[in-house]
Amino acid sequence: MVRSRNIWLVPLLLGGTLMVGCVSNKKYAALETQHRDLAELYQKGQLDLAESRAKIKSLEDQLKYERKNNAALKEAYARLQGSLDKSITQNTQGNVNISKLVDEINASNRYIQHLVNTKNKSDSLNLVLTNNLTRSLSREELRDVDIQVLKGVVYISLSDNMLYKSGSYEISDQADETLRKIAKIIMDYSDYEVLIEGNTDTDPISQPNIRNNWDLSVLRASSVVQALQNKYGVSPKRLTAGGRGEYNPIADNTTVAGKARNRRTQIIITPKLDQFMELIDKAPEAESVPST
Repeated sequence: MVRSRNIWLVPLLLGGTLMVGCVSNKKYAALETQHRDLAELYQKGQLDLAESRAKIKSLEDQLKYERKNNAALKEAYARLQGSLDKSITQNTQGNVNISKLVDEINASNRYIQHLVNTKNKSDSLNLVLTNNLTRSLSREELRDVDIQVLKGVVYISLSDNMLYKSGSYEISDQADETLRKIAKIIMDYSDYEVLIEGNTDTDPISQPNIRNNWDLSVLRASSVVQALQNKYGVSPKRLTAGGRGEYNPIADNTTVAGKARNRRTQIIITPKLDQFMELIDKAPEAESVPST
């Protein structure tokens, strides 16, 4: 009977052990699942924490920028306030200095009027000089002569085509009549100084015994001087020959028309100081100057 009872206990113990083993595996699986869930929550927590830290850093940077901007605004406000205070102070002082300001404006107006009167006087002098120096020429003759008066100095400009043979410094036959007209102007005022000034374009010269445009400009001026002396009786003591080569252009040397204007001879008639002062005395007042 005892033996039989033991035989029944063995299966029961084995069954109980198997039941205990089954419960432990389920718990283990549940723990694993719980562990995975916790790991995922931890990972998500780490990501949320990193994102929060990045936002905090961005907010801190923005706060720093706003503080700096606020400081700049405060500084600008302080400057504006200072300017306003200064303007108020100056406005108060301006009421005291207004009469002085009016006096200064009146003085400026008087000076401006003086400059206007001086300019009118100078224009009147130029008109007197032009009339006196060209009175021997008819209107038709003046078409052949370009005359300008600047600051009391007379400039008579003649093109090389009128005066010289092509590529040469020899006076052409057609220039005789023109030079005769110029001699009239010079002889009218026998004490004036006369400078004959040659000018060229930038094209290089290729003539025998002429090295460059310097030589050509001086030789052309010398030819005019000698013609005025030998043909028309102008005193050589009054005459000066000079050349400026290509270095005093009045037009663009890259165009045919510009080169033609630069190839010129200027006859410059200059009064001496005492004659200049005499002409000033003769100059009419501004209101009597005829309009052109």
